[in-house]
Amino acid sequence: MSYFRPALVLLILLTLITGIAYPLLTTGLAKLLFAQQANGSLVMLGDEVIGSSLLGQNFTQLGYFAGRPSATADMPYNPMASGGSNLAISNPALDKAISERVALQRQANPMQSGPVPVDLVTASGSGLDPSISLAAAYYQAPRIANVRQLPLSEVKHLIDENVQKATPNFFGESVVNVLKLNMALDAQSPAAIPAALAKP
Repeated sequence: MSYFRPALVLLILLTLITGIAYPLLTTGLAKLLFAQQANGSLVMLGDEVIGSSLLGQNFTQLGYFAGRPSATADMPYNPMASGGSNLAISNPALDKAISERVALQRQANPMQSGPVPVDLVTASGSGLDPSISLAAAYYQAPRIANVRQLPLSEVKHLIDENVQKATPNFFGESVVNVLKLNMALDAQSPAAIPAALAKP
């Protein structure tokens, strides 16, 4: 019985510190110092939330840059079921899926004759990648320029303006956030195609 009181006091004290004070402190500091990230890195269009810079979206219209394929359950880019296909390299289903994606990319981008960038035909482990490589963006640029009736140089300039460089450079390759790039396209030529940005 002599141990009960100090144990109870210690339990209450540690609950207050680790269960209440610490979470409130870290949440408060995060919102103060990193407000954008703490609130989900939301992307706004006027007063409307159209997505997050951390989550990919399913852009399928020819006038928009497409992201990496998504293998999330039920539907592509399902944020409630993040995950990959879990298909092994030796699985014929993976070869078939990649072959079909290559064929779709070649059909959508008939002006390109070179190899299709790997991130346009392979799904990531999360299925929610928000960015693509520069090679994948440049590969799609002629199609975008043709559909939007923009000079190819202008589309490539938009890509260059939206590059997210790895910091430091040797930690990874530079990428382009697909949602932000598509928003920049709509800002550049809003009347070129009638469809609005895809909703998350």
